[in-house]
Amino acid sequence: MKLLRFGDKGQEKPGILDEHGNIRDLSGLITDINGDTLSPSVLHKLAEVDLSALPLVSDQVRLGACVNGVGKFICIGLNYADHAHETGADIPAEPVVFMKATSAINGPNDPIIKPKNSSKLDWEVELAIVIGQDCRYVDENQAEQHIAGYCVCNDVSERAFQLEMGGQWDKGKGCDSFGPIGPWLVTSDEIFNVLNLSMHLSVNGKTFQQGSTQTMIFSPAYIVSYLSQFMSLQAGDVISTGTPPGVGLGQKPPLYLNVGDHIHLSIEGLGEQRQTVVNYQ
Repeated sequence: MKLLRFGDKGQEKPGILDEHGNIRDLSGLITDINGDTLSPSVLHKLAEVDLSALPLVSDQVRLGACVNGVGKFICIGLNYADHAHETGADIPAEPVVFMKATSAINGPNDPIIKPKNSSKLDWEVELAIVIGQDCRYVDENQAEQHIAGYCVCNDVSERAFQLEMGGQWDKGKGCDSFGPIGPWLVTSDEIFNVLNLSMHLSVNGKTFQQGSTQTMIFSPAYIVSYLSQFMSLQAGDVISTGTPPGVGLGQKPPLYLNVGDHIHLSIEGLGEQRQTVVNYQ
């Protein structure tokens, strides 16, 4: 299933994509796409619904973040071998963990807001995990049953804030609009091999990232198991799993986003996002 949320910001309704690519309204069956509705039992019931009987929604409607009420927005850094090489970093022996503020979460096609005093605004196409069942101290071979599905994430970053202002990375990762997720949450049963998905990102029509989850160092199942050793994971939590090479920081010379730039990113089977950079107002 491809679950989504549609409507004006703050007033989104739950929806689902039918076999013809049409949006259908789920609000008569569930109140939202969130931790309460991502359990295996609820997903199983939704999978049995006759989608053709649900109200049809205009394809011109705004899409919101594909999950609401996210408790934790966790990220894994340097998780692609070719991206680590691009940045000159060693391959990490264990996952590099940081957090994005949940207030950074945005719709997949909403504008990216360039913060005040930003000079090095960057892009990162990433595969994100959405947790469907609470877990703690879960083994890697059991971790997948705690994953509701996957979505596209743009881990927007401000490199000067992240790398040049001391402290940890979070300052350059959590600004408003820095976490577009969606367009939809694709349930795990629709992904044949999560470690063989092509990934793409272009800016103003020029391709910069053309990678694959094949070069991921730590798999989604490993990441869920690893994180669960340090914190409980709750249904609705989002984990963004790193980016392939081609970020602005890795260009020679580095290249960063400016107001008016257009970003297009996609992951095979998970849909695409389109964003325009705007000034903070």
